[in-house]
Amino acid sequence: MYHEKQQRELCALHALNNLFQDKSSFTKSQLDQICQNLSPNEYINPHRSILGLGNYDVNVIIAALHMKDCEAIWFDKRKDPSRIDTSKIIGFILNVPSNYKVGFVRLPIQRRHWIAIRQINKEYWNLDSKLDAPQCLGDESNMLQYLREQLQSNDKELFVVCTCEVDKTQQWLLPDNEQR
Repeated sequence: MYHEKQQRELCALHALNNLFQDKSSFTKSQLDQICQNLSPNEYINPHRSILGLGNYDVNVIIAALHMKDCEAIWFDKRKDPSRIDTSKIIGFILNVPSNYKVGFVRLPIQRRHWIAIRQINKEYWNLDSKLDAPQCLGDESNMLQYLREQLQSNDKELFVVCTCEVDKTQQWLLPDNEQR
């Protein structure tokens, strides 16, 4: 199992590489180029941190996924995650608040953190780059319960990652009467 650990503010890069289970899926240079393409005339790029150390926004993740013929679909948290046909998706990217620390000192700055969740060998895994090792969430029902708990918070967002073809036909979404 591939698990990139957190470096600087590159959680979006780590989430993408962890999602695709390949360290060469994306590089910092590629994500920086996406930022440049999204805002070519901006002196301070709004899609990453001012210092250029990462902290990429959702637009960068979506553009990166398009390079792999994939889509990130925002999941309406008013719906139950059991509406997702997990057999049709690649995985999930969860966006959560994260406190900013310098050493042991927590600063009053709120940042966002990207986390990949996907199935590997019939079990679902939290591939958060801040974890020392991937966290096994268990089977589909355990993973869905984990997502329900995460989505109870107003400041967390879930993106379903699937191929563009699956998105076009909305195969990732089960009909209302077919929840798991």
